[in-house]
Amino acid sequence: MKRNDASHALLREAQELGHEGRAHSGDHAALKLWLRMLATTTQIEAQVRTRLRERFGISLARFDYMAQLYRHAEGMKMRALSRYLMVTGGNVTGLTDELASDGLVVREPSPADRRAWIVRLTPKGRAAFAAMAREHEGWILELFSSMDSKAMQQVHDHLGALRVQLVRHDPGNQE
Repeated sequence: MKRNDASHALLREAQELGHEGRAHSGDHAALKLWLRMLATTTQIEAQVRTRLRERFGISLARFDYMAQLYRHAEGMKMRALSRYLMVTGGNVTGLTDELASDGLVVREPSPADRRAWIVRLTPKGRAAFAAMAREHEGWILELFSSMDSKAMQQVHDHLGALRVQLVRHDPGNQE
C-alpha cells in the first residue's frame, strides 16, 4: 500500500471511531466538519494528557492551571483563575491545595479584598512549568507536522472567522 493509501485507510478507520463515526454521507458539510474538529481535538487532547502524565506525572488540568499562572506572574485571584479554566471553583480550590502542597504555588490573602485569595507560581513552580511548556510545544509541533504553514494559517483564519460569527450570534452576548 502506498503511503497515501495507508493514510486514507487510517483516516477511514479513525472516522468510524469516536465523534466522526456519527456522521453519514448525506449529512451537511457543517455537521461533518464539526464532528471532525471534535474528533481531532479529542485525539490531540488525549495524546497531550498521556504525555503529560507519563513524562511529568501531571494532569492536563494542573498543566492548564499552571499555564494561566505562568502568564500572570503577579498572581491571580482564585475566582478569576476559575474563569480562565474549564473547571469549577471547587476544583480550582482542590488543584490549588494539591499544587501548594507540592510547593508549586503559593496562596496569599488579597490586600484589596479580605475575602479573596491571590495564587501565584513559586520559583519552583515557574521552573517546573517552563520545562513542561517547552516539551508541550514540541509535542504540538510534532502532532501538527503533517500540515504546512500555509494550511495551518488558513485553518487558523477560518476558525477565527467562525469564532467571530459565533460570538455575534451568542444569545448570551445580546444587549
